[in-house]
Amino acid sequence: MALKALWRRMTPLDRMLLCGLLGVALLLCVLVFRLPGGSRLVVERDGRIIYRAPLDRDRRMRLAGPLGETLAVIEHGTVRVLASPCRHKVCIGMGRISRSGEWLACVPNHLLLRIEGGRSPAEDGYDLISR
Repeated sequence: MALKALWRRMTPLDRMLLCGLLGVALLLCVLVFRLPGGSRLVVERDGRIIYRAPLDRDRRMRLAGPLGETLAVIEHGTVRVLASPCRHKVCIGMGRISRSGEWLACVPNHLLLRIEGGRSPAEDGYDLISR
């Protein structure tokens, strides 16, 4: 009922703008779900790569940062943060990532976890790279 009253108060230009914004939002949702699946995790601390791992093997990682260790896990081709010493735990709430271009960040602990696509880990010839 409130939506009908709001729709009646809108001008034709307001309606066109609303429909356009909804169309753009729908298009972005479709494009996000069409992203290719990633093949490896890259972890950066202060802009330097400190860890790389393929997504096809499950593992737990303890990632050191200025606040302490952040615990991340690769399970079934997805990555998530299980525990972190940061105050608000936003990185834990970001959920799982699995597609190329997606990322998780623990800003207080200076960590960035991102998914890369491209060649498979078997083509790289490496099982795991840590620096």
